[in-house]
Amino acid sequence: MPAITTRGAASAKGFGFTNGGGPVTYIEEVFSTYLYTGNASTQTITNGIDLSTKGGMVWSKSRSNATNHVLRDTVRGNLSGLNSNQTSAQTISSVGYDLTSFNSTGFSLGPDFQEAQNTSGSTYASWTFRKQPKFFDVVTYTGNGSNRTIAHNLGSVPSCMLVKRTDTAESWIVYHRSLTSNYYYLVLNSTAGEATDLAVWNGTTPTSSVFSVGTNVNVNASGGTYVAYLFAHDAGGFGLTGADNVISCGSFTGNTTVTLGYEPQWVLIKNYAGANSWTIIDNMRGMENPGNNNALLRPNTGGAEGVGQGIFPIATGFTTTGYSGLSCIYIAIRRGPMKVPTVGTSVFAPFASSGATGTQLTTNFPVDSGWFDFRGGDTNNASVLDRLRRVPSTSTDTAANIFLTTSATAAETTTSVNGYEWWNTGIRIGPYYATYSTVYWLFGRAPGFFDEVCYTGTGSVRTISHNLTVAPELMISKTRGTLNPWQVWTSYFSYLSGTAPSDNCTAVLNSSNAFNGYSESSSISALPTASVFSLGTQAVWNGSGNTAVMYLFASCPGVSKVGSYTGNGSSQTIACGFTAGARFVLIKRTDSTGDWYVWDSVRGIVAGNDPHLSLNTTAAEVTTDDSVDTDNSGFIVNQLAATNINVTSATYIFLAIA
Repeated sequence: MPAITTRGAASAKGFGFTNGGGPVTYIEEVFSTYLYTGNASTQTITNGIDLSTKGGMVWSKSRSNATNHVLRDTVRGNLSGLNSNQTSAQTISSVGYDLTSFNSTGFSLGPDFQEAQNTSGSTYASWTFRKQPKFFDVVTYTGNGSNRTIAHNLGSVPSCMLVKRTDTAESWIVYHRSLTSNYYYLVLNSTAGEATDLAVWNGTTPTSSVFSVGTNVNVNASGGTYVAYLFAHDAGGFGLTGADNVISCGSFTGNTTVTLGYEPQWVLIKNYAGANSWTIIDNMRGMENPGNNNALLRPNTGGAEGVGQGIFPIATGFTTTGYSGLSCIYIAIRRGPMKVPTVGTSVFAPFASSGATGTQLTTNFPVDSGWFDFRGGDTNNASVLDRLRRVPSTSTDTAANIFLTTSATAAETTTSVNGYEWWNTGIRIGPYYATYSTVYWLFGRAPGFFDEVCYTGTGSVRTISHNLTVAPELMISKTRGTLNPWQVWTSYFSYLSGTAPSDNCTAVLNSSNAFNGYSESSSISALPTASVFSLGTQAVWNGSGNTAVMYLFASCPGVSKVGSYTGNGSSQTIACGFTAGARFVLIKRTDSTGDWYVWDSVRGIVAGNDPHLSLNTTAAEVTTDDSVDTDNSGFIVNQLAATNINVTSATYIFLAIA
């Protein structure tokens, strides 16, 4: 049997932070942005956050309606609600209404009573913060009217604190490490800039065990009851440092790049030097690159969600836009997941659907990139949408349906039709695409498996950071605003690793040509690493001023395999280390012409004929040949003239997902 070349992925580092040497805790276990639609009845929000035994806080806001922000925590109890946009005392809901319970995997809702958190048909955002040392803590206390300290369990110095009197109407008082000094504070329910009052924080900086309050009634009136939400800053973990930070509190001035050491998923921003609203931006509602259309909710107002300039994320932080001349503070929380996946169903899902409008394709993960193809053929089929380039937040959000077409050189296109709506657990089909018979390949970004980076070319040799955490083995790039071919590089056909001639290093996704694209010295200028990929001067990869997107794949044990094989002219098994076979197979011949063929389990990877589509063409799927078969360890390739995916001595690359 001809040799089959596969490479085991390097072991991705188990990012996270530990509690005194205990088990590693990951950001996905302590924070969640979860979107839902109200039903005016009961529903359970399953976001993976253990509130019932660990404790924490849920902050929710209607996106579609002008209603109050509502904050509830496990210390005060699920019936006690506070409004970030109001000075009012906490409201007490009746049992069975509003937030009915804190659960081990999220929280439950009942019909509206005091607050509109579950109105039928309204859309909502919820942000859940779990109590965790060096991340977040909730503290309640009773005021005594005298300068004092309050103990906490944050396990590090609080870098931002939101303090609210709960028994009567007072403002929300905010401490932030980046304000002018510890004499200063901000007001969460106001647009006002920073103010100074020694009686608020007693002119004392918090420590890792206590924070100080003075005699100001907003924070310490005698007999008054208070809640304080405490946020850490770059605390790292016990024994883990640097890249293991999951929350940062800092400042920036104007339009700039803020370096965090990670890509954020949630950012709270306030201009502390002037009168501007607070802003919350998150990647579930839309934190895209470029940041011209961020979905914005403002803690100081009950207004419905708006769209505007804000930030766009990069692998190591975020870049601000629309903040010229402003001095701002922020809280940023790291994007997850941080845990390396162990099963393919947690990061990849194929679907075949001709469902009606509103049909939901349910996954076990938030979709970060959706690749789809019309099975009957179409002039613009085989297209890609991404959360990072612009997430469709409603089925009628036409501005968000920004496509790249794999069979064409075209720049990304914004459709004028109702396309897809993206949620925490899949996507919903809009009215336009409900008329097509379509196959969907839905991907979630995860360490060791798949990552995506948006960047702007410089025309000069450079490195760009990514968060795959292992060296990518397959990279696919496309310019977004210019007419250029799709570019493909793989470590299994790389001049830099000494396995191919210099003029046969890259390929074009929208072409059937062999691997003989641009020389590697001008495209991929050095082998990628676990943290960066390197680009040369070639315009299709790195043209000056060109916006582009890069998709990065790697072999993740039991989940995915990037590899190569040599054909034997009959049939052979491609072992991928799987236990239940491949659900997705992409194959491309490298030494001669051949389509970028895709097979998947929803249309059939079976012993008989297997439908396949080609990413480089607009042709309808072919259903009349048996080119691949199932095998528990991966898949089987058969030599048929229809596809020529096992020609004797021919060379191939593949991507398989379990």
